[in-house]
Amino acid sequence: MFDIKWIREHPQDFDKGMARRGLEPQSEALLALDAKRRELVSQLQELQSRRNAASKEIGKAMAAGEKSRAEELKAEVAALKGRMQELEEAARTAEAELKMHLSALPNIPLDEVPDGADENGNVEVRRVGEPPKFDFAPKQHFELGEALGYMDFETAAAMSGARFVILKGPLARLERALAQFMLDLQTGEHGYEEVNPPLLVRSDALFGTGQLPKFAEDLFRTTDDRWLIPTAEVPLTNLAAGKILPESALPMRVTAHTHCFRSEAGAAGRDTRGMIRQHQFTKVELVSITTPEQGRAELDRKTAAAEEVLKRLGLAYRVVALCTGDMGFSAQMTYDLEVWLPGQNTYREISSVSLCGDFQARRMNARYRKEGEKGARFVHTLNGSGLAVGRALVAVLENYQNADGSITVPQALRPYMGGMERIEKA
Repeated sequence: MFDIKWIREHPQDFDKGMARRGLEPQSEALLALDAKRRELVSQLQELQSRRNAASKEIGKAMAAGEKSRAEELKAEVAALKGRMQELEEAARTAEAELKMHLSALPNIPLDEVPDGADENGNVEVRRVGEPPKFDFAPKQHFELGEALGYMDFETAAAMSGARFVILKGPLARLERALAQFMLDLQTGEHGYEEVNPPLLVRSDALFGTGQLPKFAEDLFRTTDDRWLIPTAEVPLTNLAAGKILPESALPMRVTAHTHCFRSEAGAAGRDTRGMIRQHQFTKVELVSITTPEQGRAELDRKTAAAEEVLKRLGLAYRVVALCTGDMGFSAQMTYDLEVWLPGQNTYREISSVSLCGDFQARRMNARYRKEGEKGARFVHTLNGSGLAVGRALVAVLENYQNADGSITVPQALRPYMGGMERIEKA
């Protein structure tokens, strides 16, 4: 969400930012709506002043015995009251219209974000690790999991439909082990506080983080007007909603392992087999609430925290800076981590780490107060996967597969697997 006052003062900068997002100039239409709203407010204030003055004059006229004058003033006050109600309704409508238009516009990219129309404009920043070499043709994760007898898409589809899976035995434990390993790493070494948040949230929470109103079709809604979270970013960032935090509490770093739910409305025909793109999956999310001065450095810190998971698991990956046309709606800047998948012979996204500036904070009114100051300022927010657990499971299966179809358990996960070194067919 944007500050309309800033747009009034910097219309060209605003339109330049929208142009980098592939949008037509927006400032003229927004400022016209703002001018209409302000004119209505100004008229309302004038009428309020006149009503207050007329009310005082009624008392004076009554005291002076000027009944006729008093009746005239009473009639004027009644008329003013009716007109004020009309203006109040018009002002509310204008305010809502302006808010609706502002809330539909994406965040403005930082200057360092590469320009581009889509994923083809993304820029590789670095590669870490060497993809493994096999003396056999590596299989994809779903081929491995089904052959082992611990991954069942058919039964899941029968009870829930497409894009669901049932994990059993050591693969179910491996997924749990990955999540526990990630949480222990982020809480023990990177200073994140573990949180167990609700999986159902109200509309205001999703509006605050930018999923609503624009992306409602990507979400699952309940019959009592709540929503299943698409990511723990939503409840974790909303921990600061409507609050004024002391500056001493920042940066605030929190993490959660939750189920996530997405309709994948725009993914028809993509990744229809396997666990890459599902309606229900688990993820370890990392959220930071910072001052404006801390935000950019926190983006690099959070990216490094997510990378460390991949390093400890011995997985090859690359870091990609997303271009203006591929960034998320609320982001100012985003790094994607893409892990090597031998079965697909390519890198695939396993984490997305974003700096949102004050974009979400304005939507949810999340602020902080510097010591010694009366006024409050908007915080800056960041979020990122540390990591997507299901995709991490996919990466482990494909990178640690053996010729006989068994899976070697990465060293970092063995303490969470009861010392198990290899997953074999039952």
